[in-house]
Amino acid sequence: MEKQFVVIEKSIGYSGFFKLMRYTVKHTLFAGGWSAEMPREVLERGHAVAVLPYDPVRDEVVLVEQFRAGAISVAKNPDEAWLLEVVAGIIEAGEQPIAVVHRETREEAGCEISDLIPLYHFFGSPGGAAETTQLFCGRVDSSQIGGIYGMAEEHEDIQVHVVSFAESQHLLATGKIRAAPAVIALQWLALNRESLRKQWLGGA
Repeated sequence: MEKQFVVIEKSIGYSGFFKLMRYTVKHTLFAGGWSAEMPREVLERGHAVAVLPYDPVRDEVVLVEQFRAGAISVAKNPDEAWLLEVVAGIIEAGEQPIAVVHRETREEAGCEISDLIPLYHFFGSPGGAAETTQLFCGRVDSSQIGGIYGMAEEHEDIQVHVVSFAESQHLLATGKIRAAPAVIALQWLALNRESLRKQWLGGA
């Protein structure tokens, strides 16, 4: 099968904090031939980076907590609209992903990050959103990290949490961490923690 698709029509359905595009498309089928024309709406908000700050000396990770409008509809009580996440941000026009990692780490967690390791580049929900996330793990000194950060002009109110690796895995296992980049990053760390500590600590 030669995979092909055709965009028959494309228009802007809504443009605000996000942009909603309306497509009419068709594509080739696994069994041969073409699909019928299909209307699809796609949320476009650019592309993102995310980074898990990890201190290999203290064996601690840095998580951020903030209010998320996307969690409102499933929140059974108000505090479920606040999510524990890794540092993340949108790549603006002309920016390089690694530069965004450093900028967002300073803005959201008040710290500097080094020794970045690229993990994955993934779609979050490709059935209806065009956004991709480039995920990293970065080395930090967590001994002086903590507090409340965020850009006031972007309505950010971010609480920084420094937790042990063991506590981060407990939070993951008990469903306290529900944001996909944080879930993926912490699962990666669980699989690669020992080799990562040897790499960053020189076998110490």
